[in-house]
Amino acid sequence: MRRRFCCAALLLLANTAQAQVTDTGTYLQRMDADGDGKVSVEEYVQWMLYAFDRMDRNGDGVLSADELPGGKGKPITRQQQRQTIVERFHKQDANGDGFLSAKELSAPPR
Repeated sequence: MRRRFCCAALLLLANTAQAQVTDTGTYLQRMDADGDGKVSVEEYVQWMLYAFDRMDRNGDGVLSADELPGGKGKPITRQQQRQTIVERFHKQDANGDGFLSAKELSAPPR
């Protein structure tokens, strides 16, 4: 349960900290680093790991309890967080094409 809270907090921070986005199209444009109109798994991971990197104050690749929201929780490595983000990407990729469209980005988490 704590890991889920941590991951949810990191995703929330990633969604709000990078930029104020007012609609799904703008959100897609911000994540779409190569400008092809869709978001690849690597673009998604890069965007979402922003929060992890901001929270990792000592830069050791691990969020320790004092770096986690609320100052509590089990440490999580950048690699563990990356894996969680990749799993979420694949759940959001409703048509299984390996990319997220604006529609898939705006859909509630699956």
